[in-house]
Amino acid sequence: MDGANTSLPVLLSFDLDAELLWTARDSKNWQRPVALSQGAYGYRAGVPRILNLLAKYGITCTFFVPGMIIERNREVVQEIHAAGHEIAHHSYSHRWVQDMDEVEERQEFEKATDLIAGLTGSKPLGWRSPAAEFSPNTMRLLLEYGFLYSSNFFDRDVPYKHVIDGKKTELIEFPFAWVLDDAPFFLYSIQLVGRVMMPPSAVFEHWSAEFDTLYKERKLFNLAMHPQIIGRPSRITLLERLIEYIRGHKDVTFFRFCDLAMSLKDSL
Repeated sequence: MDGANTSLPVLLSFDLDAELLWTARDSKNWQRPVALSQGAYGYRAGVPRILNLLAKYGITCTFFVPGMIIERNREVVQEIHAAGHEIAHHSYSHRWVQDMDEVEERQEFEKATDLIAGLTGSKPLGWRSPAAEFSPNTMRLLLEYGFLYSSNFFDRDVPYKHVIDGKKTELIEFPFAWVLDDAPFFLYSIQLVGRVMMPPSAVFEHWSAEFDTLYKERKLFNLAMHPQIIGRPSRITLLERLIEYIRGHKDVTFFRFCDLAMSLKDSL
């Protein structure tokens, strides 16, 4: 992926956590309709804005969707899929896997896989942790279930294949970082003490600066977002500004994760 003549791959992804972002933090939120409404904004207002923006620029990308969201909002996820976007695995309940035993974690993998396959016609190829962490069993389960890629680790700026017990596996990693995630800048609630919201202009400065260096180095630009966060009116304009900025550079290609993984699987 390095080299002056190599196109820079750009990955835009959206974690459609909806209400589960809040219930995973505190199960009592299931009984708090106002708290849940923060998540509902994601599919009621955020997703339509995002789909319209992506269609405007002819971009297809990847949505990481928990299985429970497919059960609760099947029509929304069908609309995302019908627009040509990839539906990838983001657990079933969005509970944090490091708190699960192996039986529970298997259930999370299998229930969500069945729901995604039932909606799209094929098993998901990629997985993103619901809380940016693995359990002692996660890596083994990803390999056992035959996932093509994960997007979880923070250790590099380029895709790579995981090495387990000294052996290179076929599991491709698309690393990202908190600076390329909308939540650290914008996620706010009265339940999240000490959180403040940054202006979109400051976040554009962060993201464009990351892009500039990655573009010079011909690495990977991997941006993770959440419809309930980036789908706000002021923030969707931030995303459009960033897309236009990226499109203003030569030799840049927007990918769905699955397509980039397929193109790299024999070369990494």
